[in-house]
Amino acid sequence: MQAVTFTEHGDTDVIEYGEHPDPEVGRDEVLVDVKAAALNHLDIWTRRGMPGLDLEMPHVPGSDGAGIVEGIGEDVTRFEEGDHVALSAGVGDLRMDDPTLDPNYHIIGEHVPGIHAEYAAIPADNLIPVPEDVDWTVAGSSCLVFQTAWRMLIERAELQAGESVLVLGASGGVGHAALQIADYAGAEVYATGSTEEKLRYAEDHGADHVCNYEAENFAEWVRSETDGRGVDVVVEHVGEPTWRDSLKSLTKGGRLVTCGGTGGGAPETDIPRIFWNQLEIIGSTMATPGQVDAVMDLVWDGTLEPAIREELPMSETPRAHEIIENREGFGKVVVRPDSEL
Repeated sequence: MQAVTFTEHGDTDVIEYGEHPDPEVGRDEVLVDVKAAALNHLDIWTRRGMPGLDLEMPHVPGSDGAGIVEGIGEDVTRFEEGDHVALSAGVGDLRMDDPTLDPNYHIIGEHVPGIHAEYAAIPADNLIPVPEDVDWTVAGSSCLVFQTAWRMLIERAELQAGESVLVLGASGGVGHAALQIADYAGAEVYATGSTEEKLRYAEDHGADHVCNYEAENFAEWVRSETDGRGVDVVVEHVGEPTWRDSLKSLTKGGRLVTCGGTGGGAPETDIPRIFWNQLEIIGSTMATPGQVDAVMDLVWDGTLEPAIREELPMSETPRAHEIIENREGFGKVVVRPDSEL
């Protein structure tokens, strides 16, 4: 089969698309004929390499994708050949109330081979059914960012109707999902972006107030827009460049919820501001199966919808990485096996 691979960490020139051994299907796995997949910032970090990440090479990346069940392992009872499925990439002990807290929790595509290939063998527990009327582009690009944003806002930050939310980087995958979920929850939504085009798109997808962070300081803007109060919740996934201003944007007793640090993972922080204003800093990773089902039902029925920046053949995956690294456009970048185009 054809697959996206890299044999060493580095820039986009380490990415290859070519012949790769067909996956072997384990007893509890499903063979998926991949129809569409998508990239996340996680793919950039995995390709570059991170401390503690020790991959078996060559590595097939990809933590988002969807396709048709081509075969099933001996112990699989949830799916049959021909079913439409999508990947939910977090792997944890399902006997736990919250599998994301499993000490051995890991992510398909980051720690183990992913789905950016013509075929992938995926544990049945990591697949969710997709209604047959759902477009492959939607099915293959939604699960990681919408489950992440849902858990951040609804489960971890416990967002309530009438509260205010600041979403940083509203043009990104998690950002544009968080916009829609915050709006769905009945919050007043503030959003940042780097161009007027991105801000108009944010307004079309749930933002009530928008700020071009390239033109003005977003913390000062939030304070001005809220008459000095600040917001109840900040959705933070940038890290070093925005951390201190994210804290400044919160009202007393506010909550900052973070799922990553695409701009750097070791920011300076303002401890006096945290304790004096009794702020909460909340970490969030992926979602539980029940949370995944809750949010994906809203995607399948069209209540929530992934924005698509661009759709490319998998052979152009280096270009897909560049689009995300250069912050071009709004939403998800989708790749499809060349054989599907």
